[in-house]
Amino acid sequence: MTMTAQLILIEGLPGSGKTTTAAFVHETLTQMGLSSRLYAEGDLNHPADYDGVSGFTEAEYAAWKKAYNPPEEEIEDRLVRQDGHYLLEYRRIREERAGAGEGGSGQEAENAWLQAAQKYDIYELPLARNRELIAAKWRRFAETARRESGVYVFECCFIQNPVTVGMIKYGAADAETQAYVAELASLIEPLKPMLIYVEQEDLNFSFRKAVADRPREWSEGFMAYYTGQGYGLRRGLRGLEGTVQVLEARRALERKILGQLNMPVHTVNNSAYDPHAHREELTGLLRRHFRQA
Repeated sequence: MTMTAQLILIEGLPGSGKTTTAAFVHETLTQMGLSSRLYAEGDLNHPADYDGVSGFTEAEYAAWKKAYNPPEEEIEDRLVRQDGHYLLEYRRIREERAGAGEGGSGQEAENAWLQAAQKYDIYELPLARNRELIAAKWRRFAETARRESGVYVFECCFIQNPVTVGMIKYGAADAETQAYVAELASLIEPLKPMLIYVEQEDLNFSFRKAVADRPREWSEGFMAYYTGQGYGLRRGLRGLEGTVQVLEARRALERKILGQLNMPVHTVNNSAYDPHAHREELTGLLRRHFRQA
């Protein structure tokens, strides 16, 4: 094992089993005696991605402060000035306020500044600005990880997030989204990344299973996001059937992206939802990979 950290990327469509796969990979690496760090989707401490973070320009930040006069004591420890932007961890602030019993229904006026900050979420920004900020963070992560050892395991932020913001949200051309992922891939090349893509043969079945297994709020929000903007909206797609059509297009684009990557890519079929067989396949894959590394 070299001193440079290595990176394993877990990707796949919703309901394919990415979260389970990432957990299996992390557990297996630990059992192999490797130092493994797992970052799942939505981790507020993710070293290469953002979740619940606003990205203001200097002018936007000044206008927001003037309009809402947010409490300095709450934002000062959650604000970073970086790459010409003001980055505010609004979701972490919200969680801290909730933990302190603040932010209830009777404090809408006090919460207006926080709600306004959310509109500048990095994944709500125009695509070019989103890509600039995300690429900058991946670059910083790669530079830091090169001085470390062990293995990082990332769930779904490498392909899924650029495809979601590029294709799903903005209806960007395939080439633009592919270039976004290619830029991230070039940044992490020194970490000798490996990608595991979790596949489902029957996309319609796997998505309907996810809808049945998860809270209604998740499925309603997911389908609204997929059909109410960008790719889905332009094609007049609606409801569950329309969402599946968007997912089919997303899968086609992700297959193109996988074909352009200059890293080991392993497609793992999880259609049987057999955890024992899935774990065995992953264990064999990881042992072969690290024996060759």
